[in-house]
Amino acid sequence: MKTVNIQLAVPEDMAPYLNGEEQGQAFARNAMLLYPLIRNLTISHGRAAEILGVHKTDLIEFYDSMGIPYLNQSREELFDDLNTLDRVVEAVR
Repeated sequence: MKTVNIQLAVPEDMAPYLNGEEQGQAFARNAMLLYPLIRNLTISHGRAAEILGVHKTDLIEFYDSMGIPYLNQSREELFDDLNTLDRVVEAVR
């Protein structure tokens, strides 16, 4: 994966934790930087995985290990979808 260096403003006390990081730490940092873009639907999990050079399922598993679910519907949205499914099934019968 080709990389570029960018300047990123962070709180001064974060600097010691970001210098000299290992590969796994870089992946975690980059995945977490991309997550807000996934959450607000700017990019998909698939596109984020492409950017990071991993399989989509590996990225989803990483987020899951961080406590971030792949499906993030509210209960209300889930019940709305189930009601819609019920209406479609009844219409087809």
